[in-house]
Amino acid sequence: MLKKALFLLRKGFPVTRFPPGFVLALMLSFICLAGIFSYSLAHATLAVPSDLQVVDSPNDGGGSLTVVWAPSPSDSSEAQYQVLLGEAGALDSNALKVVAEFPANTRYVKDAKGAWWTRAAEPTWHQYVIRNGKGVELKDGSVYSVTVAMRRGEERAVGPLRQATPQANWMNWNQLNNLMLALGFGALVFYTISHAKRNNIFLRRIPGLDAVDEAIGRSTELGKPILYLTGAHDMSDPSTIAAAVILGRVAKRTAAYETELMVPHRDPITMAVCQEITKQAYLEAGKPDLFKEDANFFITSDQFSYTAAVDGIMLRKKPAANFFMGSYFAESLLLTETGASTGAIQIAGTDSDHQLPFFVTTCDYTLIGEELYAASAYLSKEPVQIGTLRGQDIGKAVILSVIMIGTLLATVGVATESSWPQLLLDLFKDLK
Repeated sequence: MLKKALFLLRKGFPVTRFPPGFVLALMLSFICLAGIFSYSLAHATLAVPSDLQVVDSPNDGGGSLTVVWAPSPSDSSEAQYQVLLGEAGALDSNALKVVAEFPANTRYVKDAKGAWWTRAAEPTWHQYVIRNGKGVELKDGSVYSVTVAMRRGEERAVGPLRQATPQANWMNWNQLNNLMLALGFGALVFYTISHAKRNNIFLRRIPGLDAVDEAIGRSTELGKPILYLTGAHDMSDPSTIAAAVILGRVAKRTAAYETELMVPHRDPITMAVCQEITKQAYLEAGKPDLFKEDANFFITSDQFSYTAAVDGIMLRKKPAANFFMGSYFAESLLLTETGASTGAIQIAGTDSDHQLPFFVTTCDYTLIGEELYAASAYLSKEPVQIGTLRGQDIGKAVILSVIMIGTLLATVGVATESSWPQLLLDLFKDLK
């Protein structure tokens, strides 16, 4: 301000025609006026929070209230907003308790975690959600008085009292986009299953599947048994189901070649299911008389006791081929190292990504991740499995496309400081 006054004096007035005292007095007047103006701005009368609204927080399980109010000309980092809460019988703000205090230029609707289709007010309005915790206890069905005050130093402007009741909501409309996406992917899978029942869908051949026949043939030539493991989980796990389907294919081949098959289990239910699958495989191979009930046998549910027992079987029986299908944990390396020491061909398939490095290192062939499910669909030729696999592949392609488009839109939004890309990005967010 002082520099601007000096500039005006030098450029706009003939300073040399006035006495020095007059010029000094004029400069001091400018300085005083600037100080008075700055002081008046800093100490302007606080505005009472306007358009104050208090409602039950939507899209939640209850126990919270949402407060929204219009922005004020007094909003700045020097002023603070206070949110006050009390029982329904409170008549003025003195009977309310301060439950939150924050700078007046924060807490906007646009900063809240929520979709644009569930916003309670304009994006530039202020919003605060009163939740249970830190001395606050809201009971569903009870009426509460709420207001907002602006404070700066000793000065305080209190808004009008509003009453609201917290309640649990039936629907979380923030998740509406996820519901629509889930229904869309579900419809896609049903369509691909229907398509697979009417048409032949190409499935890429997996090298590990070619090795199955090689491993069974080698066991037959050497006259040694085949060891097949279905993993650590029960039949409720998709990887165990896939392992059981592949077992049916292996059992059918062993029946055709009259090779001994051993399937030790950790779960009795899995053992019963695999017994039926093996029996059906021998029946389809035309050799039901070769089926043995004790080919599938239960050892123990304990992780390392089971591992020690299987390692003992490997060292005593010395199977020529070991199959490790399903989900595994810390026992994976103990099993595969022992099998490798006996010189057996080892084929593994698992969706346990934390165990894949051990299988890749110690096994001859490894079905990585979803290749286990692809192998199950490829071997069974079931339209349901093939169609599901096809639908998942299309879904993954859609997700990758959305990620690429979303990255581009987010970059455009930041570069141009526009808000419209966020409207599209919210459609694919997991909003709580």
